[in-house]
Amino acid sequence: MTDDLDDFKTLMNAATPAPDAQRRTENLEQAQKNFAHVQGSRPAMRPTVKRGSAARLTEGAKSMLNALSTRGALTATTAIAAVALVMIVPQTREYVVNPTSWTESRANLPQIDTTEADDGANLSAGLFDGTLEEPVVEAPVVVEEEIAPAPVLQPTVRSGGLDAQNSKRTATTSGALYGAAESVAPVDIQGQVGFAPEQNTEAYANSDTNPLKVTAEDPVSTFSIDVDTASYSIVRSSLMRGQLPPKDAVRVEEMVNYFPYSYPAPEGDLPFRPTIAVTPTPWNEGTQLVHIGIQGALPQIEDRPPLNLVFLIDTSGSMQNADKLPLLKQSFRLMLSELRPEDQVSIVTYAGSAGQVLEPTTASERTKILNALDQLEAGGSTAGQAGLQQAYQVAEGMAADGEVTRVILATDGDFNVGLSDPNALKDFIARKRDSGTFLSVLGFGRGNLDDATMQALAQNGNGQAAYIDTLSEARKVLVDQLTGALFPIANDVKIQVEFNPVQIAEYRLIGYETRALRREDFSNDKVDAGDIGAGHTVTAIYEVTPVGSDAIRNGPLRYAEQTVSDDSDEIGYFKLRYKTPGAVESQLIEQPILQGQGRVTEDVQFSYAIAGLGQLLRGGEYLSSWSYADAIALANGAKGEDPFGYRAEAITLMRLAQTLSQ
Repeated sequence: MTDDLDDFKTLMNAATPAPDAQRRTENLEQAQKNFAHVQGSRPAMRPTVKRGSAARLTEGAKSMLNALSTRGALTATTAIAAVALVMIVPQTREYVVNPTSWTESRANLPQIDTTEADDGANLSAGLFDGTLEEPVVEAPVVVEEEIAPAPVLQPTVRSGGLDAQNSKRTATTSGALYGAAESVAPVDIQGQVGFAPEQNTEAYANSDTNPLKVTAEDPVSTFSIDVDTASYSIVRSSLMRGQLPPKDAVRVEEMVNYFPYSYPAPEGDLPFRPTIAVTPTPWNEGTQLVHIGIQGALPQIEDRPPLNLVFLIDTSGSMQNADKLPLLKQSFRLMLSELRPEDQVSIVTYAGSAGQVLEPTTASERTKILNALDQLEAGGSTAGQAGLQQAYQVAEGMAADGEVTRVILATDGDFNVGLSDPNALKDFIARKRDSGTFLSVLGFGRGNLDDATMQALAQNGNGQAAYIDTLSEARKVLVDQLTGALFPIANDVKIQVEFNPVQIAEYRLIGYETRALRREDFSNDKVDAGDIGAGHTVTAIYEVTPVGSDAIRNGPLRYAEQTVSDDSDEIGYFKLRYKTPGAVESQLIEQPILQGQGRVTEDVQFSYAIAGLGQLLRGGEYLSSWSYADAIALANGAKGEDPFGYRAEAITLMRLAQTLSQ
């Protein structure tokens, strides 16, 4: 018997290749890296040293490979380790990506080619390695710039930990082999558990600050009105995180228009009424401000038509954070309480692909709608094009004569599969709005917020863009201002102001950089512009420099044509052009702007304080020595009754900005 065992051992030794220590070390290192990659985890996402039973088993297998040195024992234990790991890896993948069957799990795993294996270490490396130097089977791999087209992973949030995300900017997991239930997920600033983006890839729609113009050279200013409020909420989000906002995130007109103002209501059948005031400038003694306030007609709630809403919800992997999909669900729950029984709701989601998760359902079936919302989970890439196409398809099927149909897109703006260029999206939405279905956009979360895409969608979809960072903001947008957001009283609203060079030497429009129009666009009814909803207010502010003022910045031209002075009090002329909903031809409202006209109300003063804050956050190029302290003092003096606390909150943000700027 002893002789037989010796012979068997001799044969085993003869059959076993000579160990190569260096190659074994290299293969084990590569195996560990590739194993982590196949599981969707990176070293940075394993902040805990606690390991589960599965992790200890794999560590034990690796220790055997490192510790054993005899050739025969190495061959035998390698086979044992191979069997153990083959049993562990598929079960782990099934836990992470939640496939519908073991067959799908096995299909996603790299296949091991052992024909090239010349020692046990190389074989064990193949078991860990999903991306060997010469892979024999292609496996879906998440990369930074491109999403693998198939299969679409749909990770979920479970009590045992956060599952993997398959998105462009966040592709990490805690890794079940390393104790998913015990792993530590990143925590946001409010203490809520969620995935933090790997890097800040936010993109904002903005342009350089409007320049100071010489009236004699360019007396006419033309722009589209704007009732969006996203910029103010983004600024608030940044300041509450202890950071000054990016300069391009600050659109001054959206900050000013965030607040409700009590401008005089329109009379008769007019949809709105402009009110103009000319007052001294808080930040420059030698200039004046021309304040234009437009008040939309108050909504007739009892007469509103039935409403058809398609919630187009981004459920991609980047939406897992607590301030994204979870906040989105809570926000839409608030909105449902404002709908009438005859209103209809449908839900379309998009991640790796688009799908309708709720057919058109009357608002009276609240439980059914809420159940569909509650079941939404984040995972996959961001196929925005497919989602938009399907949402419009569903909306067209819901539309009926005399009803209002809207698509409400809720996203972090990360469109990384399909149509993702803002210009291409602009053309796509522009073609769809003529059907009568408008598009509004709600932004959620930070880190990869694509504000440029959201603005392109909302501006060309005849809808409103808002950013929701808190449940209070959700109530403001989706409850308090719901009627104004969804029921327009005027379309394609444009403003044109011509300044009198006899009275005004220079002027500049504060904000509206992304809403500028050419002079000839004002009378062209084919040029799209902004919409005003029921009860909305719009504010625009010009800073003007009177002729002869010490504040004139541009010197006289040697060969300039001399203009004969007149005695007119007109410093400019105001024009507003709009279309009633469904109309093809526009109507015109016009009136002169007179020196010293209007009253300096608390609304006017507070709008100046916010306009000053916005300019300070953008660098304060035209504010001389005016500071955050001046903005705070002006806002405090004009806070008024402030029933919703919006103005008090703004003053708090001013104080934060003052501190952070130091």
